[in-house]
Amino acid sequence: MGNGEAASGEGVVDLGFARVDSARRDRCGRAEVIFGQGKTAEEIAGIASVIHAREGHVLATRVAPEFADRVKALLPEAVYHPRSRCLTLGTPPQKSSSSPVGVLSAGTSDIAVAEEAAVTLESFGRAVERIHDVGVAGIHRLFAELDRIRSCSVLVVVAGMEGALPSAVAGLVEIPVIAVPTSIGYGAHFQGLTALLGMVNSCASGVTVVNIDNGFGAAFAADSILRLVERKATA
Repeated sequence: MGNGEAASGEGVVDLGFARVDSARRDRCGRAEVIFGQGKTAEEIAGIASVIHAREGHVLATRVAPEFADRVKALLPEAVYHPRSRCLTLGTPPQKSSSSPVGVLSAGTSDIAVAEEAAVTLESFGRAVERIHDVGVAGIHRLFAELDRIRSCSVLVVVAGMEGALPSAVAGLVEIPVIAVPTSIGYGAHFQGLTALLGMVNSCASGVTVVNIDNGFGAAFAADSILRLVERKATA
């Protein structure tokens, strides 16, 4: 069998150490994404080879730098994005003609999580508008970017500390806001729990909140919103 496949069944490619969900696109509209944390470089490369052979493109998240070098030795065409800890292989689908997704970070320390969201969105074929370091400690920086922010279709807003930025943004726009708390802050920040609870308790209406440091999940949600809009537009 190709790509080291041990056995195959309907919708599954069994590699022995992993059963690759080859029917994920048929059910969910997107191919399986590899969660790299806890996997060996050989396991990541094996799964990526199967997905790439079927889809032409693959995304792996949470790939540590020391593993990325080993994966690239096995898959020389793979590209590692160190800030986001994402690894991509192949050509993403053609970008949508819709407005870009805005990815905002409150501070420079939050960019790693923001980049996980941005790279994920780009792997889904979305244009991304990156707007960094616009946290509420210097809120004039946010106001200066409002034209760019309002030109976006969906916003992913990433913040640590007290997590106030999504509320501030949501009070200024009519665009869906997906908030991402990060594990950035001092002691009473509790590894992101303070930001998470602040976002869940947002006084701005309609803010959607994902889990701590989950840039991937926020990107997935933003893409889902746009896919639904696009389906209705072509119905």
